[in-house]
Amino acid sequence: MNTFKKYCPNVWVAECDEEYEKGEIIILETKYGKEVECEVYNLILQKDDKYYYSIVRYEDMTYAQRKAEKYNNSAVRHQAKANERFEAANEGKEFLSLGEPIKVGHHSEKRHRALIERNLKRTEKALEYLEKAEEAESKAKYWERKAQEITLAMPESLEYFKEQLAKAIEYHQALKDGKIERTHSYSLTYAKKYVNELKKKVEIAELLWGERSGTNSALCAAEN
Repeated sequence: MNTFKKYCPNVWVAECDEEYEKGEIIILETKYGKEVECEVYNLILQKDDKYYYSIVRYEDMTYAQRKAEKYNNSAVRHQAKANERFEAANEGKEFLSLGEPIKVGHHSEKRHRALIERNLKRTEKALEYLEKAEEAESKAKYWERKAQEITLAMPESLEYFKEQLAKAIEYHQALKDGKIERTHSYSLTYAKKYVNELKKKVEIAELLWGERSGTNSALCAAEN
């Protein structure tokens, strides 16, 4: 059975019982029993009769896109409920707009008070739904931004992080040479740290998505 194995943060590879060729389409099973169609990319490790491949998932939407859709739908539903409650809170609008005081002891007192109470509760519920809609919309925007990010789980990450590394090296060198002013005492240190982080990402991307990959890498996390 082919399953997912965590390789590093945000990156899952295929753990397989048999060998595959690059470009083959295989089925992987998640720990929840869901079957996912994937394309084999590079063999990154062979260990204990297991083969580990970088893979590209064949799915209509990524995880981030599904999350964004989920929260956008939630925002729409809660906004609709808020609108319904606001509309319902207009019951007796024409009468209430007259500003008639409650006639204590009059036969209309009970109905008047009940009307105001109903509309108050409807307005409070509408505001509650509105708050939930705004919260869901905020989360949807977050996941929409995440969906646009380039991560190591994507083949295009190799070229992307190479470009980012080249820019980071150039910036670090400019700081060292004094061509760019250091805004604080740790500017050079932070720039070097960023270069090292990108070098590591390029190294991983090369293994996952490069034209040729070695098989001496070790998986750095537990099973899915």
